[in-house]
Amino acid sequence: MAKQAKSPKSFENAITQLEEIVAAMESRDLPLEDALDHYQQGIGLLRYCQDTLSRAEARLETLEANADDTSADTIAPADDPS
Repeated sequence: MAKQAKSPKSFENAITQLEEIVAAMESRDLPLEDALDHYQQGIGLLRYCQDTLSRAEARLETLEANADDTSADTIAPADDPS
């Protein structure tokens, strides 16, 4: 029976858990059922990481768009005598 994967505390924690799962699966000493459990946990962690990265990318795009809008407002036109 597959164990429920705990929700990671952070992106970095999820990466650490994934690295541990990969190391365990590469050891070749893992029984088949345990390997399948590890694989299932890894898929969940992978999805968590992908979602986290997608949200971070969206935030960066928003920040960049806001920065572009702000810099356009603060740049004086070339013919402005001030």
